[in-house]
Amino acid sequence: MEKEYLQTDEKKRMLTDTLALLRLTQSVIQPDDFARVRNTIQQGIDNNHYQRDRFGINPAIHNLATARLLCEKISPDRNMILAILLYSLCKSEYIDESELVGTWGEDIAKLIHGLLKVSTLYSKQAAMESDNFRKLLLTFAEDIRVIIIMIVDRLALMRHINHHPNEKMVHDVAYEANYLYAPLAHRLGLYAIKSELEDLSLKYTNRDTYTDIAHKLNETKTKRDAYINGFIEPLRNKLDTTGIKYEIKGRTKSIYSIWNKIKKQNNDIDHIYDLFAIRIIIDSEPEKEKSDCWMAYSVVTDMYQPNPSRMKDWLSIPKSNGYESLHITVHGPDDRWVEVQIRTRRMDLVAEKGLAAHWKYKGIRSEEGLDTWMNNVRDILETAETGPMELMKNMRMDIYDKEVFVFSPKGDLYKLPYGASVLDFAFHIHTRLGMSCTGGRVNGRNQKLGYKLQSGDTVEINTSSTQVPKLDWLNFTVTSKARNKIRQSVHEMANRTSSLGKELLERRFKNRKIDLQEATLMRLIKKTGYKTVTDFYTAVASENIDINNIIAQYEELERRATETVTARSAEEFQLSPTDEQTAEQSDVLVIGNNIKGVNYRMAKCCNPIYGDDVFGFISSEGVIKIHRTDCSNARNIRDKYPYRLINTRWSGKLGEQFGATLRIVGNDDIGIITNITSIINKEKDAQLRSISIESNDGLFQGFLVVGIRDTAQLNDITRKLRTIKGIKDIKRYR
Repeated sequence: MEKEYLQTDEKKRMLTDTLALLRLTQSVIQPDDFARVRNTIQQGIDNNHYQRDRFGINPAIHNLATARLLCEKISPDRNMILAILLYSLCKSEYIDESELVGTWGEDIAKLIHGLLKVSTLYSKQAAMESDNFRKLLLTFAEDIRVIIIMIVDRLALMRHINHHPNEKMVHDVAYEANYLYAPLAHRLGLYAIKSELEDLSLKYTNRDTYTDIAHKLNETKTKRDAYINGFIEPLRNKLDTTGIKYEIKGRTKSIYSIWNKIKKQNNDIDHIYDLFAIRIIIDSEPEKEKSDCWMAYSVVTDMYQPNPSRMKDWLSIPKSNGYESLHITVHGPDDRWVEVQIRTRRMDLVAEKGLAAHWKYKGIRSEEGLDTWMNNVRDILETAETGPMELMKNMRMDIYDKEVFVFSPKGDLYKLPYGASVLDFAFHIHTRLGMSCTGGRVNGRNQKLGYKLQSGDTVEINTSSTQVPKLDWLNFTVTSKARNKIRQSVHEMANRTSSLGKELLERRFKNRKIDLQEATLMRLIKKTGYKTVTDFYTAVASENIDINNIIAQYEELERRATETVTARSAEEFQLSPTDEQTAEQSDVLVIGNNIKGVNYRMAKCCNPIYGDDVFGFISSEGVIKIHRTDCSNARNIRDKYPYRLINTRWSGKLGEQFGATLRIVGNDDIGIITNITSIINKEKDAQLRSISIESNDGLFQGFLVVGIRDTAQLNDITRKLRTIKGIKDIKRYR
């Protein structure tokens, strides 16, 4: 490399890191890898594509340090190391991304692509203020190795910027390290890296506090070491008698951890006693790991009084990221509480380096799936010879497949459910924005209301003062807020339209000097085929039906109702025949209890009950099926098969129980179902045969099958059910 590109101290550092990297990677690197990388970097430098960053750090030095840290703190991996060394040249566009696969292979290209993708996202600095940013980063990193590289890269940066003259820049980096990268490291089980990031963050943001704690720890080191030795010595003697192979050592807790204890306990460091922990690391065969750990546990608790409330058994049930260990707090000499950690060599390696740490948050996948994944991880770890990085290759980070994260034009980050549309986003921002939404600009391109958003999209909403919500909006909205507001708005508009239609109809009747009778109008609405009064009035307001025709039909119904039956004299009156006589002497089919010799059955489509107006239909099998006159199939039957119809009436004799289905809608309140069943059970000669309930958005819809005598009893039960608080609608279903 050119002399002017490297300063004197940088040359020494570069030589040191290069030699260390060669030593650490000799088992995984290919013979010509570093030579090829060196030539590529040199060409990038010659073409002015390998410039120092905003801190003045030389990327060649920084990338070497990052690669070395990866090997030391986690594990050497060829593809990750090469991706680290080449990434800067891809970011500066010296190396075209399309050339990576042919030159360096698909896996390295995939890693660099992931790093570039995350880097683009990271440039949106406004998002750093949102707690969702960590989650968004994870969704963009399809490969866990990308996240690991980011964490290690940040540690390398944190080590380099001590005493940098721009304190604000240093403070911002330290804040990000503590806010973003340390939690990521913790989730992945990289506890050593997490602790160092936290310590350095405290050092750069609160140097006086950091220095004070470090100074006091140094002052008490001799006394602390003596106490640890005094605590450990009798343990050694006892453990030696068990025959297990082990290592025992004391570890002072991190400065950041101590600082947190000072804050939580509202005390000073002189009164914080659990500044260190004793760790027993056992060399154990895989099948004896747990038993050896529990043996060591029994030795410790025999010698020192344990505190049961502070017992943490991550041996029986490991943490979700694979951490396994026994933590116990015992009463040591000088009346001090001491934490003892017991684990095997394999467990310690997992704890220190986070081998294949589990990154999925609880609740995203089923517990069975988590257990299966973790078991597979452990099996691989116990048998793998190439190191933990091999395990992480090609692992997709699909943890947030149920969520998408999108930006507003100002850079604010919002979390929405998977499948959310532009309209969902508009309602999420504000109800008024959703009501007037006509579409949006997603990443600078116009998109329709129903466009499905992807993580990382920047969305700007388009509105119009003339826009109104429509019922079909429910077809492409998934958030409860949007769906509820749409339903509410459509319902309100329907009510307004219905009121307008009612007012219009009443005015026309008044102009024609016709008295509007409610009962006659209800018969007319039923005759015209409208299911509800609201639908009828809405049709009037929207001019889907002619008011003049409505008035003419109304007058015809009134005329028929007022026609008088010609009176007959008493001499002409004859006693009506019995039911049996009528059945024999007329064409009317009489049905009911104790009627014999007639092959009939109730139609399942309308399920007639005693008291319903009915007719008979001779089926192709020769069976007479009894339908209600208002059956949904009645019109079709009358039109197509008039010759198969039989006039039918009930016999007038009770005794049989009929099944009727009621559809009921109400608020999903506690106890409402109990009230419904109670009313039915109290009814004489009535029986609740079945009930099915579905609940959604605070409402429930249910279907009740009730055994009753006749329509009169059914109407009585329906009337009583309507009195229950929270019931919104109840109708006979069939």
